[in-house]
Amino acid sequence: MFLLHAIIFSTGGAILALELLASRIMTPYFGVSIYIWTGILSITLIALAAGYWCGGLVTHARRKPSIERLAHWYLAQPAWAGLAIVGACLVYPYAFHSLASLDLVVGAFVACMVLLFLPLLTTSAMNPLLVAIMTQASLDATNGAAAPETGTGQKAGTAQDRQPAPLEQLDAGSGRVFFISTVGSVAGVIVTAFVLMPYVSNYNAVLAVALVLSLLSLAGALRPPVPVASRNRLLAISVVATLSSGGLLAFSDNYLDRLWPARYGGVDWQKTAEYGSLFGTVKVLAGPAGASPEQQMRIYFQDGLVQNTLDASNRSQSFFTYGLEGLVQAFKPQAGRALVLGLGAGVVPMSLVRNGTDVTAVEIDPVSFEVARRHFGFDPGRVRAIEADARTYLRACKSEYDTVVIDLFHGDGIPEYLITRDFFHDLRNCLKPDGVAVFNTFADLDRPTVYANFLVTLHSELPEIVVYRPDAAGSRHVNSFVVASASTLVPPAPVRLHDAPMRHATMLRAMMERPNKLDSDTLRRGAIVTDARNSISLDIADAQMAYRRLVIETVPRAFLLN
Repeated sequence: MFLLHAIIFSTGGAILALELLASRIMTPYFGVSIYIWTGILSITLIALAAGYWCGGLVTHARRKPSIERLAHWYLAQPAWAGLAIVGACLVYPYAFHSLASLDLVVGAFVACMVLLFLPLLTTSAMNPLLVAIMTQASLDATNGAAAPETGTGQKAGTAQDRQPAPLEQLDAGSGRVFFISTVGSVAGVIVTAFVLMPYVSNYNAVLAVALVLSLLSLAGALRPPVPVASRNRLLAISVVATLSSGGLLAFSDNYLDRLWPARYGGVDWQKTAEYGSLFGTVKVLAGPAGASPEQQMRIYFQDGLVQNTLDASNRSQSFFTYGLEGLVQAFKPQAGRALVLGLGAGVVPMSLVRNGTDVTAVEIDPVSFEVARRHFGFDPGRVRAIEADARTYLRACKSEYDTVVIDLFHGDGIPEYLITRDFFHDLRNCLKPDGVAVFNTFADLDRPTVYANFLVTLHSELPEIVVYRPDAAGSRHVNSFVVASASTLVPPAPVRLHDAPMRHATMLRAMMERPNKLDSDTLRRGAIVTDARNSISLDIADAQMAYRRLVIETVPRAFLLN
């Protein structure tokens, strides 16, 4: 029975591994809103329920299957799950972008069906199958021991003579099965989170799960732990699944490289590096593809979003970096100490350092420090780099900084726990009495209530607020810079940026000429959000989905893979 229990342990781990990896695979295409997660969880639970029901239906059929037939079905399920995963991996790199383009919510349901439904249905059906195998084995052992011997030394008796096993014995068998499966699920979460996600691409990690499942069936076919019906058929299925998953895993780069180069913004881009982490895969993209490194721009790409674009000399091509630097210069020209929450490519901390400011950069994802250093000119020797959650760091911070720059994004916006009054209270305590906070945010002009809630909540702790928005040429989802302080804001000083592209310098000057003070209409429209009371989750979800639709319309499918 050891192999049977080892298989149910491993498939329990595979179920949770697939759920975690599927969420990572789907996030760049469908976002992280509450609607998307409803789809993922619903399809997952439906697949598990259907698997349990199908497994129970087989074991309670009118014509009871033999233990040999039950063993065949049980040992074949991991191989069928592996084949289903291989099929999904052949399809989803090319299909999910189109599904997201049609509809984010419906597309997420369909995508979850493609990735999870068949693998979870087949593996969850194994629990009732194993219970039936153990029950039948127990019955056979009990009846065999109770049957009288004939004169030939053989056991005698009819079906009517056989007695059922004690109820407590059967209960112990089913309890053991679900205990082992659940412990396997815990192990699957740990291995996926701390081994697969940081070091293996999402695509290869899913295929690795398929290969493990296929090898489980192959092991059962080669050395069956109990008598198995149709052993040759089981062996054939196992071999096909093992070769399919192992082959696609070995040649995954060849299969996926057909998506590159990918055209974006009038330039053909090629992936030059990829880093896995617990907070989403980071890609470094270079373009134009085929040009020499001295002529290429580079993109820092994460969560399905372009976080920054730099040229070959590490000069930012993204306006928001100059917007943040310029606003710090304007409102705190003599800033001695600055805190930057959110590292990205490290452009903003480095620009503040060049202006003579002592800079501390806080970033939750350790991979960001490595990527910024290796590919985008970030120098950790000149910036105090701290790996921490922004909320945790602020809670222990006391009146230390002249300015705090907040550039925190995950998925399609700022995480909700970083836009509450509690967070802004900690931010106020971290600033000096006349300190200034500068935010990089996005405003959805079609959904002003969401942004009003953010501003009203910020106003409750930092009442002096000015909003700046560059001319976005008709866009309804725009960069919105916010300057906030607990004390009266001084008139902004002239701004002198070093090496800024002419178009960005011109845009910054035009933006600085059009400040927007917080008005009474915004104060009436918005509501204060706290950790304990957040009534705007659905509004935020709608805004996040609107932004994800914009991403899908503009970003090529190759960027979103993995």
